[in-house]
Amino acid sequence: MPALERSRLSNVFQNCFRPETLSVANVPLVARQGGLSLAQAWGGGLVAAVDGMRFVVPVPAAFARPNRKFFGSKRGMTWLNAMNDRGMGRGAKVVSGTVRDSLHMVDVIFGLDGGELPEIVVSDTGSYSDLVFGLLELLGISYRPALADLPDQKGWRISSEADYGPLNALARGRIDLRKVRRNWEDILRVVASIYTGTVRAYDVVTMLQRDGHPTALGEAIAAYGRIFKSLHILAYIDVDETYRRDIKHVRNLQEGRHALARKICHGKKGELYHRYERGLENQLGVLGLVLNCVVLWTTVYLDAAVRQLRAQGYPVQEEDMARLSPFVNRHLGVHGAYSFVLPDLAPGAIRELRDPDAPDDDEDEV
Repeated sequence: MPALERSRLSNVFQNCFRPETLSVANVPLVARQGGLSLAQAWGGGLVAAVDGMRFVVPVPAAFARPNRKFFGSKRGMTWLNAMNDRGMGRGAKVVSGTVRDSLHMVDVIFGLDGGELPEIVVSDTGSYSDLVFGLLELLGISYRPALADLPDQKGWRISSEADYGPLNALARGRIDLRKVRRNWEDILRVVASIYTGTVRAYDVVTMLQRDGHPTALGEAIAAYGRIFKSLHILAYIDVDETYRRDIKHVRNLQEGRHALARKICHGKKGELYHRYERGLENQLGVLGLVLNCVVLWTTVYLDAAVRQLRAQGYPVQEEDMARLSPFVNRHLGVHGAYSFVLPDLAPGAIRELRDPDAPDDDEDEV
């Protein structure tokens, strides 16, 4: 096929596989999926989950770092990626394998591939800090990290004389609002600089800390963040489990995306062999694009199956639709020969759905 000749593939690889073009290519995929009724049943698209996926880099690379917990005796890096509550990747960043994800998380949120900024951001326990709580709340984003070791969590109070009854043991920290008031104008300048893209959030976060300890301005932002961290802890331990379940659901969704990514990125046992940051960004940017293509393909056919069931009079419940996963992958073949021959379909049409009563054919993969 002319489109798959070596010279053509080489030209595409050299000119199209870079973050600037891959991020633009993701925008119509996210928009297309968002228009499907099934995807709308999964969520509104304004909740984002940010988490890191680790890769070993066994070759000498300036960007890879040692971390025995994740990479054993070798070096590696982290693909910090953001996903919406419909399973579509919205943006990513390649970071060194040893730094805390929280240092780069705000940059990932404000570097999304088009679309609206999320209203809610969910992360794992190890990716948050009081400083990030403050920055995200000042930027108009509700931050909801998963919390581990709840009995050891520390809440914060403004008034030392307030009586919170059974929660007095929790609210053992004190928030000094004078620090916030003294630095308020500088806080607003920092937040405006991040929001407008004048500076990277990573540079701001590192600037606000010195030898692992926050500066006066950093402490003021962290103090502001502790207000919302305390509210988050209270909502997390509330008798109504909806808040906690929603966070867990989004976290599980991202784990499903990472599992699909591991299946697709099967070459060389999931290891990366680029020696420079640019090569890592290109390869993982392509992985993100392929993941979005797969999720969109799966959503289109699941949506068609749901519509067909409804047309046949089958009682399709909204709560059942919400539990369908865009990461099912039994139908995906990643090993062996690949076929690029497209079916003869009219524009916008899809292939005929399989008869559910027909016997399974394990070789019927795409």
